[in-house]
Amino acid sequence: MTQAPEPTVKPTLAEPKFGFNRYSERLNGRAAMLGFILALIIEYTSHEGLLTWLGLI
Repeated sequence: MTQAPEPTVKPTLAEPKFGFNRYSERLNGRAAMLGFILALIIEYTSHEGLLTWLGLI
């Protein structure tokens, strides 16, 4: 059985501006890490949980 030939030219596609792309996932991960560290700092300095500090409990 013969294989199909490989294309000689491969298209160069631009990175999508919306949706799941590397930039948005990296930015989302950095924001999540920053939020987690800030929550730990708030709990350490106030000696209360984050939900208590926000007045939810």
